[in-house]
Amino acid sequence: MKTIAGFSVLFAGIGLLAACGNGGSSTAAADSTKTATTESAVTVNTGSTSGFKLGVQMWTFRMFPVAEALKKVDSAGIRHIEAFWGQKLGADMKGEFGIKMAAADKEKLKKLLQSHNIDIVAMGVISPDTKEEWVKAFDLAKEFGLKYITCEPKKEFWNLIDSLGGASGIKIAIHDHPKPNAYQHPDSVLAAIQGHPNIGACADIGHWSRNGLNPVECLKKLEGHVYGAHLKDIVKFDDPAAADTVVSKGVIDIPAVLAEMKRQNFNGMFSIEHESNWYHNLPDVIFTREYFDEQVKKLQ
Repeated sequence: MKTIAGFSVLFAGIGLLAACGNGGSSTAAADSTKTATTESAVTVNTGSTSGFKLGVQMWTFRMFPVAEALKKVDSAGIRHIEAFWGQKLGADMKGEFGIKMAAADKEKLKKLLQSHNIDIVAMGVISPDTKEEWVKAFDLAKEFGLKYITCEPKKEFWNLIDSLGGASGIKIAIHDHPKPNAYQHPDSVLAAIQGHPNIGACADIGHWSRNGLNPVECLKKLEGHVYGAHLKDIVKFDDPAAADTVVSKGVIDIPAVLAEMKRQNFNGMFSIEHESNWYHNLPDVIFTREYFDEQVKKLQ
């Protein structure tokens, strides 16, 4: 998804870094996938999937207001979401989800979520431009009981958001977008994590693959720091413009990714983010949920 609020795509001290795994061609992608699959077979009996949650990144249903999108999430049999700033609320609520929501609309949204038995686990991808916006972001996160905030923060805010995260108990999950982007490589996220115990990663496996990086190798680099993940698949490796496709139908070795997350005892949410078939993608989300459940069952 696109980051909410802009920021310079390259900050000082972090340039273009070496790839996590094989990259540069579809053939290389296939080779690295074979390696990951072999590895997953070895690690399948280690770790645990007990902390896995499946959710929907609401960007998937961005063409619909929150009230209508929640019905879709509910009908897909999914109980968790990652909200995004700017999605119209709908129903009898005014405005959009975000820090400018009126108190009355926040209460209405809480009741709507409760009626669907759905909770907001995270929100993003955001990149506030001021300290005041960051403070309001954490206030909103606390009000809705979020576990983490998915973001691409400016370097100047690393200390601030780590402090806000520590005070609130809400983690900061740095997201990776396709190149050129300040956080296109895990090493740039590790730089932000250094000295900041409340900063970690939101592993977008689709964007890593668009950047020519092996998702399994990237996850290994970030071990112990992955708070959330964006679950998706794409049609072509090492192409920043590669289109989304239904999970398991593209170039990403999803079973290998899940096996690695199991090995790491991942305790967080896989947010389905399907950036395709915008107006008719509910069947794709349901297929992804069924595929995810099937693959996780195999790992148990």
